[in-house]
Amino acid sequence: MNRQQFYPAESASFAAAVAQLKGHKVAVLGHRRPDGDCIGSIVAVVRILQAQGIEAVGLNNDAVPGSLESFVCDTPLQLAKDFQPDAHVALTVDSADFKRVGERLNELFPEVVLNIDHHISNKKYARENIVVAQASATAEILAGIFFDLDYAMDATTAQALYVGIATDTGQFRFPSTTPDTFEIARRLCEHGANPSEAAYQLYERESFAKIQLLQHFLDSLHLEFDGRVCIGLLEDGIYQQTGATLDDAEGLVDYARSINGVDIGVLIEDRDGSIKASLRAKDPRFRVDQVAKQFGGGGHACAAGLNIENSSMAAFEPQLIQALGEHLKNLG
Repeated sequence: MNRQQFYPAESASFAAAVAQLKGHKVAVLGHRRPDGDCIGSIVAVVRILQAQGIEAVGLNNDAVPGSLESFVCDTPLQLAKDFQPDAHVALTVDSADFKRVGERLNELFPEVVLNIDHHISNKKYARENIVVAQASATAEILAGIFFDLDYAMDATTAQALYVGIATDTGQFRFPSTTPDTFEIARRLCEHGANPSEAAYQLYERESFAKIQLLQHFLDSLHLEFDGRVCIGLLEDGIYQQTGATLDDAEGLVDYARSINGVDIGVLIEDRDGSIKASLRAKDPRFRVDQVAKQFGGGGHACAAGLNIENSSMAAFEPQLIQALGEHLKNLG
């Protein structure tokens, strides 16, 4: 019986890449400040490559967030600062721009052999690029490819892929969620993914410091453009004040987006003169990636981000508001 093929062309490309990687050591790189899709994809690719007889290690500039640590299990995953390459070749996951993996990994790996991603803004910087912008998550692409190629998958790999999909779809709430997303998630459960355990680790173990950070963010919310845009702020020093970590800001912007009548939610952080902004939209037509691109950022139609060095909240926020106003005007 013929089974559904999720990504036939991409699966053929991945199989060809794996054949070329035989006999090489592979470093699987993810982006700075890794999220569920990034860590889930790294873990899954490293384990699948190992199962194919290829020595592989995961690398990231930043530590695995506490909520994701349990999903790594025995997968070899190192910090970039501690890694010494030994003729390794590089493969990236969930990184639209190679700069996003961080300066040390940029220096260690001037060339990328394979880039697997789902960001619409992906720059296709590798020798071979598997980019599916309509996919809900990089983990969805990988899971579909692994099923297409009938790769053996253990429970840790299945759980990692499920976590990547669940987090990047907002627990299957975002517009990128499709019937294929649910079918892939169902098959992952057949291979050992545990949705209730994933939900517990991700959402039921919040620190009190994160709740305090959330309280500060909610107190800062304000509306622009007749309520179509909601902006929240995290001022410099708030992490020290609350005892929260940078990872605790993950997901806060969704509260701004969730307000009735709001089309775009925004989180702006000031970290000692470096500005980070996250933009989230309810509908793909708002293309927040195009707004982020104006400031050197990028991402998805509904989720994008940017970073600016040597700036301030007072200087940046008016610029972003102006850009958002012009963007909404052009959309009509």
